[in-house]
Parts: sequence; structure tokens; C-alpha cells
Amino acid sequence: MASRRLEDLDPVLRDLAQRHIQACAKLGIDLLIYCTNRSNAEQAELYTHGRTAPGKIVTYAKPGESKHNISKGVVPMALAYDCVPIRAGKAIWDSDDPEWQIVGREGERLGLSWAGRWVNFREFPHFELKGVDNE
Repeated sequence: MASRRLEDLDPVLRDLAQRHIQACAKLGIDLLIYCTNRSNAEQAELYTHGRTAPGKIVTYAKPGESKHNISKGVVPMALAYDCVPIRAGKAIWDSDDPEWQIVGREGERLGLSWAGRWVNFREFPHFELKGVDNE
């Protein structure tokens, strides 16, 4: 199961994630970060979706290519996180909900890259550090 721990994020991203949560809270949005670091095995399983497993494609990143798959030695240091706004205790997965635009705008205001704006593969829950490649 993928980590939800902010401690598994790169320290710079960890600070930005905390600030993202706080910025959304000031606007009345409860933001849940539900994925920080994930193992290569978890990434491999996600990569099968829409290919050899039923469902739609959920990632184009193979194991080791995802910014959720980064480690510095044995220490996880993910360069991305996935989040979802919560309303009345329930996750809002409908990307047409206006809260997603607020969540995206607040993340971008902090300098994060929001996959909700990507052209080829839009992924509303995904935020990552700008200009940092997997190493």
C-alpha cells in the first residue's frame, strides 16, 4: 500500500505539501494527501491498469520512472503526492467540482506543477516539484 506519510516526501516538497493543506484549509477545503511514496511493485501494478489488467490507464510511468518512486539510498523521498478534497467526510473525485480548481490554483501558487493542467494526461490529484527529474 502506498505511503500517505508526508515524511516520505522530499523535504522541500514536504514543506510545500503542508503549506498546500493549510492554504486550502483557509479557503474551507479539507485536503487529504493519500499517496506520497510508492514501491516499484505498487507502481508496476498500477502500470498494468488498462494494459494487462482491466480498467483505464492510470499511469504512463513504469517502476522507477514515477516521481512517487524516488529513494535516496534506502530512504523514500518522493517528488510527488496525490491528494483529494474532502467534503462532509467524503472524497470529491469528480474533477468538474469547483473545489478541484481551487486546490489546483493553490498548489500552483506555491510553485508546484499540477497534473490537472497537463495536456496529454490530466490527473487532478497529482502535484509534483517543478523542474526536478527522477535521479
